[in-house]
Amino acid sequence: MLKRLKKNYFLLVSTFLILYFFFNLLSGQRGLISYFEKKQSLNSLKKEESLLISQIKDLDFKNSLLSDNLDLDYIESLIRERFIFGKKNEKIYIIKNYDSKN
Repeated sequence: MLKRLKKNYFLLVSTFLILYFFFNLLSGQRGLISYFEKKQSLNSLKKEESLLISQIKDLDFKNSLLSDNLDLDYIESLIRERFIFGKKNEKIYIIKNYDSKN
């Protein structure tokens, strides 16, 4: 038995090394599975970044409307929306959207 191990020593060592590198290729810190997880995380972060950039642009636009040169139409729409304010002899209807997805 010991003679067989000595003869096949190179084969055993190379087999174990190949298995070691194969498992590290798939599941190591720099492995294939980790690569796909990091790629998915990067895509979700890019989507979140684009969403935040669009929110920032929207807030910058709204802020510009409230700067030194006041836009009276925008202020009127804000007052109507926030305080449910209307003009004389004007009917205001509030439509509530009830979702059953709770």
